[in-house]
Amino acid sequence: MSEITDVLKEIAAGKDSTPELLIPALEAEEENLSTLFEFADRQRKEFCGDVVHIRAILEFSNYCRCDCAYCGLFAGNKNLARYRMTPEEIVGTALEAAQAGYRTLVLQSGEDLWYTKERLGEIVREIKEKSELAVTLSVGERPFDHYAYWKECGADRFLIKHETADQALYDRYHPHSSYMRRLACQKELYRLGYELGSGFMVGLPGQTMKTLAEDILHLKELQVSMAGIGPYICHPGTRLRGNQDGSAQLTLKAVAVSRILLKDVNLPSTTALNIKGGLRDALNCGANVIMQKVTPSRYRDLYDIYPGRETKEMDLARQLSDLKYNLSQMGRTGL
Repeated sequence: MSEITDVLKEIAAGKDSTPELLIPALEAEEENLSTLFEFADRQRKEFCGDVVHIRAILEFSNYCRCDCAYCGLFAGNKNLARYRMTPEEIVGTALEAAQAGYRTLVLQSGEDLWYTKERLGEIVREIKEKSELAVTLSVGERPFDHYAYWKECGADRFLIKHETADQALYDRYHPHSSYMRRLACQKELYRLGYELGSGFMVGLPGQTMKTLAEDILHLKELQVSMAGIGPYICHPGTRLRGNQDGSAQLTLKAVAVSRILLKDVNLPSTTALNIKGGLRDALNCGANVIMQKVTPSRYRDLYDIYPGRETKEMDLARQLSDLKYNLSQMGRTGL
């Protein structure tokens, strides 16, 4: 039995996991890398089967109150044409996605306070009344009573990434908020009964291997239902312009280690990873979810959180059927 296999079995056992236990797996190379990916893929098959959950994602506004150092939507970006979809547009697109065959919708935006507690709640309520879609919200930090209200309106899940487990790094890159505030939001969402999604970037400037291991352990501590793990992609219009992108291979390692540690948690092949050509690789090292854009084509270029995002227009039913076919060629079933 190889040394890396011993490490992976200990991670899978899940007892007293520490950053020091995870780091050797995150540093795996050559034969050890193959062993890591194969072990994670077996874990995926054992705990999740061969189903790939396909989520429709609707990016309904690129207005944002925040000044995140890495995101193209940051409030101070004067070069970005802003848009926000009307409630009628949002509900209409959601129903088109449902008719096309999607079963889950992620409503994502910048932190746009034009969508008040009541306005967003009514959007959720109408989508739930007119379809069988599961609704995930990804709208950032809000007062806790907003979260409770949206849960009452029918929201099922909430995605709010912690981005980095390094508190000093988080606070440096998020001047509008704080690491402790972000964690408080996550804990409140879990308490309210949402299926909680978190996640982080790989290769964020200043990140260490220990921080990356702590990111994965934080997911376990939060008892997340979903975790989005993607490479940092440098946006030329942000404060972090000029930095190198995060490594796709290191991202795949983080996905694999997360699968081994977290067992049945939903792990997407994230949009950022897909840009780096990692979709098929991610599905072969632990990922079991794909996010598929249903944002109307006229808005897609404007949701410019990082460069390289797919913006071509395609019929929603066609793009879903094509994806399911491609998954079937891999021996997977798209759902």
